Amino acid sequence: FAFHPFLISRAEARKYLLDASGVFFDAMKKIEKSLFVQNLTEELKSASSVVLINYSGLTVKMQQDLKKRLRQVEADMEVVKNNLFKLAGKEARIDENILTDTVLTGPIALIITEKDPIAPLQVLGKFVKEHEILEFKVGIVEGIFQDKESLTRLTNLPSKENLQAQIIGSLSGPLYGIVGVLQGNLQKLVYILQEVSQKQGSPS
Repeated sequence: FAFHPFLISRAEARKYLLDASGVFFDAMKKIEKSLFVQNLTEELKSASSVVLINYSGLTVKMQQDLKKRLRQVEADMEVVKNNLFKLAGKEARIDENILTDTVLTGPIALIITEKDPIAPLQVLGKFVKEHEILEFKVGIVEGIFQDKESLTRLTNLPSKENLQAQIIGSLSGPLYGIVGVLQGNLQKLVYILQEVSQKQGSPS
C-alpha cells in the first residue's frame, strides 16, 4: 500500500485497510457458512440415523469421551448452530418436526451415522445412565421421526445386525421347511417339463 503524506493521513490509511480487511473476512465467513450447509445437507441425505441432543452440562472431557465412543460405532458428534442446521435440514428435505423452533433451542449437538442406526443410540443410552446429564431432543431413524420417548426406548434395542440375527434365528426352523417344500415342487416342475419336452420331440 503506497502511503503519500500529502494525499492521506496515516490514521486514514489504517482505517481504509481495516475496512477492506473487514469486508474480506465477512465475505470469507459467508463462503464458509455456505460450504458448511452444503456439506451438512449431503450428510443428512445419506444418514441412516440423525439424533439431536442437548449437550449443556457436558465438560470438554465428557464430550471427548462421547465422541470417542461414537466413532467406535462409525458415528459422529457435531456441534452445530441451530440456524445452519435448519437451513441444511430444509435443503435435505428431512422431517419438518425436527426443524421446529421449539426443538432448535439451546445448545444442540448432532449425532449422525450412515451405518447401523441403532448403535449410536445404544452408546448415548449408556452414556446417559453413567452421567445423567445428556438429554435427548428428537431424531430421525431410518427415515422415521422419533420423539424423546421413542429415542429412549430405542436405546434398549440390540444393534441392527444382532436384531436381524435374532429374527432369522427365530424363523430358521420354518424357513428350512419352506425351502424344502419349494425345492420339492421345483424338482416336480423340472420333471414335468422334461416329460413335455420328450413328448414334443418324439415322432407322432
